[in-house]
Amino acid sequence: MIAAVAAAGKLETEMKFGAWPGFTLPDLHDVVPGVTVGEPTTFDLDAIYVDTEDLRLVRNGVSLRRRTGEGATRWTLKLPSTGGDGDALRRREFDVETDVGSVPPELADLVVGWVRGAALAPVATIRTTRHRVDLLRDGRRLAEVDDDVVTVVEGDEVAARFREIEVELADGASSDLLALVAGALERAGAGAPDRTTKVVRALGPRALAPPDLTVAEVGPRATTAEVVRAALAEAARRLVERDHVVRLDDDVEGVHQARVATRRLRTVLATFGPVLDGDVVEGLRAELGWLAGLLGVVRDTDVLLERLRDAASTLDAVDRGAVAAVLARLERERAERFASLLGEMRTARYVELLDRVVATALEPPLTRAARGPAAEAVAALVRPRWIGLRRAVAGLGPQPAEDDLHEVRILVKKARDAVEVVVPVVGQPARRLADALDVLQRELGELSDAAVAQEWLRALTPSVPPAQAMVVGQLVGDQRRRSRAAGELWPQAWAACERKANVRWLG
Repeated sequence: MIAAVAAAGKLETEMKFGAWPGFTLPDLHDVVPGVTVGEPTTFDLDAIYVDTEDLRLVRNGVSLRRRTGEGATRWTLKLPSTGGDGDALRRREFDVETDVGSVPPELADLVVGWVRGAALAPVATIRTTRHRVDLLRDGRRLAEVDDDVVTVVEGDEVAARFREIEVELADGASSDLLALVAGALERAGAGAPDRTTKVVRALGPRALAPPDLTVAEVGPRATTAEVVRAALAEAARRLVERDHVVRLDDDVEGVHQARVATRRLRTVLATFGPVLDGDVVEGLRAELGWLAGLLGVVRDTDVLLERLRDAASTLDAVDRGAVAAVLARLERERAERFASLLGEMRTARYVELLDRVVATALEPPLTRAARGPAAEAVAALVRPRWIGLRRAVAGLGPQPAEDDLHEVRILVKKARDAVEVVVPVVGQPARRLADALDVLQRELGELSDAAVAQEWLRALTPSVPPAQAMVVGQLVGDQRRRSRAAGELWPQAWAACERKANVRWLG
């Protein structure tokens, strides 16, 4: 269901302009050489927007509406803007054609991260009389220009009325066309480009309020409480904003970044445990551990697939058929693991966890000790992470086992997360240590990932035909070479971490 919606989604690129009542749309023939203007059409649109009572969707740049008047009745979800060229608004859009009055489950699924346990209900009714012309070249539509007279309705009353011009590019059209049309509209008297959407205008100031999860800047003079709030808000926001990306499953970074956010939340709660309510923290960390495990299984499979695809691309053409069959097995495993993750993300337990994460980020259970200057506290709070990592590395010996190196890698991640949180307070020494730990994490990651790849391939060998077994052997050899190279590099990366200039601030 979600996969079908993702496949049907499109990227909308448009610009909006205010227009006064007497504004006349200029002649757009040859606004770009060869562009003609199609016959104008006029139609009426009725749209009902749904949101939570506190407008969680709109305040995060999301809109969800049911609209009639242009073809079939449809529900449309528009995700937050991904930026654009200049004043253009670029958003990913999903349509579901249905006469049903309630939100289609496939769209409701995609907004869980923002909505969480709150109910969705109508928040605005908008009626639009739309005058449209298409911009064409050789019969192909390049853009549509919509002159909209918009009426905001509350019950039987007209609450507001405004006019705007929208220019939306067709798929594959150049953004240069958008800029040229914008220039023609402004010369004709249209207002300056305005990224404000219809539903935001309809709802007014409440819709312009910032999202709940806003990250305040902290600096050297921040209190420990301010550092904790900023760190939790940043990680919680990352987790919430990746929820729909994970569900769509068309961007491998979705699962990765959700896993990183989950790990960062757990690290912050543990590192700053001395200034937080222990009972609240431990319960939340345990639930985050559950989610981290689910995400980790999928992420580890994604990493393995990426490694093996990369290695397979170097094989001779004669071996590619055999390696395709090997990769197909792993892709089936990945599909099963992702289905399990998605199933858990549709449970009340997951939604309740998101609510707890957001509530804790907004109001961390801080003790009185958090009121003091962070500059006086962060070194003592982060130091146990560093000491634990240093002891683990010291205990490795000259020929460390793969499992021991994997445990060190986990400690490196936790230390890096903790150090990055306090960079705004400590400054460059902490930044240098975080960067050095990042390099070390990548080198150890190469070792760990190569070991996982070899283990998976060796387990596969007895069950595959000879042609595939030969390819598997080549892939094992490639991973062994990569492992040896990483094994030579990680001690250098560790030495960089230990430099006095990087760790002196830890005391």
